[in-house]
Amino acid sequence: MQVFDTILALRQYLTAQRATGKRLGLVPTMGYLHDGHLSLVHTARRECDVVVMSIFVNPKQFGPQEDFTAYPRDMERDLQLAQEAGVEAVFTPPVTEIYPPGFNTEVIVHELTTPLCGASRPGHFQGVTTVVAKLFNIVGPDRAYFGQKDYQQAMVIQKMVHDLLMPLEVVVCPTVREPDGLAMSSRNAYLTPAERQAALVLWRTLQLAEERLAQGERQGQRLAAALRQCIAAEPRARPDYVAVCDPQTLQEVDELPSTVLVALAVYIGKTRLIDNALLMVPTA
Repeated sequence: MQVFDTILALRQYLTAQRATGKRLGLVPTMGYLHDGHLSLVHTARRECDVVVMSIFVNPKQFGPQEDFTAYPRDMERDLQLAQEAGVEAVFTPPVTEIYPPGFNTEVIVHELTTPLCGASRPGHFQGVTTVVAKLFNIVGPDRAYFGQKDYQQAMVIQKMVHDLLMPLEVVVCPTVREPDGLAMSSRNAYLTPAERQAALVLWRTLQLAEERLAQGERQGQRLAAALRQCIAAEPRARPDYVAVCDPQTLQEVDELPSTVLVALAVYIGKTRLIDNALLMVPTA
């Protein structure tokens, strides 16, 4: 495995790989790797000849009151995990390599960035799309891999790729969970033992959504209200949003389509966790 911290050196390496006809897969991360990230690497390994991982905590997707400086970092551990997973190249640029002095451009996707996390984290998604567009331009991957846990992010990136005619495929891989159902996230490291237990309310809420659909619930507002009650029963939990959405537009719906997205953002103590499920609505 080779590690690069400059765009020039990485591009020289990748040019040589492409010259031999190899397909490139990119796994963009902010580091502090867990099995969710590594599942993306394993999928990329099966589908591509060379897997590139970026490790870059992107300041532009954090708001002024968010956790950029506190975001967990452990580069030595990350590089060891990446190597064990079969990554060929890791890109670990400093902030000035991605955003040099005078940088003043943004990539913005409209509409899909308005609801859900976009409503509570203004500017977040333009930070995401800007850095991901730069990574796509730097690496030139054939495929890029993202997790369903960040469903809205994946949809926004797919829209950007489609609208800007970027020549790659965005692959969305299933959410990876702990044995008790908690979605894997780097931010889980913030949780105290008691908060870690309380965080299971997100998984219970998604399970409740599936149960209610199986029992015949077909009204999105009633379903969302029941899910809010489930979260309210956990004293350490404070919902940011609970939404029953069209999985394509991300707009909340009352009359349920054949498949719905149940999306959650919940504060457990000071830690904001997100989770979601794509659920089939049973036919009568």
